[in-house]
Amino acid sequence: MTRPPWEYLFLAFNSHNFPDLFYPTWVGALGFLAALVLLYLVQTRRFRGHPAYLELYEWLLWTGLVTFNLLWIYALFVFDFVFVLATEVIGLGLLVWIRFVRFPPILASYEAQRQRERYFAGRRSRAEATIRVRGSRRRRRG
Repeated sequence: MTRPPWEYLFLAFNSHNFPDLFYPTWVGALGFLAALVLLYLVQTRRFRGHPAYLELYEWLLWTGLVTFNLLWIYALFVFDFVFVLATEVIGLGLLVWIRFVRFPPILASYEAQRQRERYFAGRRSRAEATIRVRGSRRRRRG
C-alpha cells in the first residue's frame, strides 16, 4: 500500500491496480452466478408445489443475478473500485437478509399452515375409515 485507503476507491478496477482482487472477483462472480442458477433449477423442481419456497429461490436468483452480473461487468469494463465494493457489500448483504431475515417467518407460517392441513385431512380420513358401509343384503325368501 503506497496510498491512503480512500484513494484506492477511485482507482480503476483492473489487474494492474488490484492484482490480488481482480481475478478472484470476476471468476468468483461467474462461479457464484452459475451455482446460483443451478441451485434455482434444482430447488424449483424439488419444491414445485410449495409457493413459499419457490418465492424464496426466485428472490435469491434475481438478487444474485443482478449482483454477480454487475461484478462481472465492472471487471470487464474497468469501473472504479468504489462501485465494485458497494455492489459486493449491498448485494451480499441483501442475499443474507433475504435468506435469514425476510423468509424465515414466511416459511414458518407456511409450514404451520401445511401442518394444519395435514392434521385436518388426517382426521377426516380417519373418521370416514371408522364408518362401516353396509352392503345391500338380500333376504332369502324361502
